[in-house]
Amino acid sequence: MARLKVGILFGGRSEEHPISIKSACEVARSLDVEKYEPFYIGITRSGAWRLCDGPAADWERGDNCRPAVLTPDSGVHGLLVEEQGRYETIRLDVVLPVLHGTLGEDGAIQGLLELSGIPYVGCDIQSSALCMDKSLAYVVAGSAGIATPRFWTVAADEKFDATRLSYPVFVKPARSGSSFGVTKVSEEAELPSAVEIARRYDAKVLIEEAVVGSEIGCALLGNGSDVVTGEVDRIALSHGFFRIHQEDQPETGSDNSKAIVPADIPEEARTLAQETAKAVYRALGCTGLARVDMFLTEDGEVVLNEVNTLPGMTSYSRYPRMMAAAGLSMSEVIDRTVSLALAGENR
Repeated sequence: MARLKVGILFGGRSEEHPISIKSACEVARSLDVEKYEPFYIGITRSGAWRLCDGPAADWERGDNCRPAVLTPDSGVHGLLVEEQGRYETIRLDVVLPVLHGTLGEDGAIQGLLELSGIPYVGCDIQSSALCMDKSLAYVVAGSAGIATPRFWTVAADEKFDATRLSYPVFVKPARSGSSFGVTKVSEEAELPSAVEIARRYDAKVLIEEAVVGSEIGCALLGNGSDVVTGEVDRIALSHGFFRIHQEDQPETGSDNSKAIVPADIPEEARTLAQETAKAVYRALGCTGLARVDMFLTEDGEVVLNEVNTLPGMTSYSRYPRMMAAAGLSMSEVIDRTVSLALAGENR
């Protein structure tokens, strides 16, 4: 039986470029090469596409690193790869986009894949774009009866009246990930600089009330009513706030946090978190996989924080750890998401 030709996209132009490479390394280690023939397509920070031997810190310097493009021509259904001044075509059966942040989780790469006609793992254009914009995600989730923080948005060059707020608040880019550009603001005088920091990553800025409670998360896999949840985790903080993937050596642990899996919370809170995560997943139209981050307040309420449609898959990331705690290995996660993509059930 012929192996499935799987295109694995990694790297990208967002601030999460190095995280994507680490996620792709973990996927490569978990990929069953008896089932799949992988084609690793790295995207440089400047946006150049290369077909390479595999993900690694120095992948761009590999001997077999060749210019390649994923063509929107559905007749090609795959890659155009430059070879000695000519182009060869490689037909792909499915694409696994291991990309995080801007141009990876916001619907951009999903749009290209839709044009190409190639099945792909994960959320579609609409749900990717919706989840990427935290303010829009809050509006939709709130209309579905899901608790969200109170929030305000600040457009590019817009001035915001800091006296309107009760502090503390969090200021963050509306469309970014991994806590890049996020600042906790404790008093009015700190707000303008926090807004400027967020604008380094996105012209649209989100200001939201600080929810008092524990940070928890839930991994999800599947579609519609057939969704599997991983174990709920809890972020134990020693100080500050959670800044995933921004540590100097994340593989050795964070300097201010630890993810506890399964979460050390009451059983009823665990069940509520999983059911809330499913409700968020459905309300925002998610398919394939996602990680829903939430807050658990002291009175037992679960409040939405954000949704990651292509969550980190590194050796220390939350999504694979939550799924492993529920009995699903990374290899099984890959198999299930690829099967969903090929069946067309996530479109």
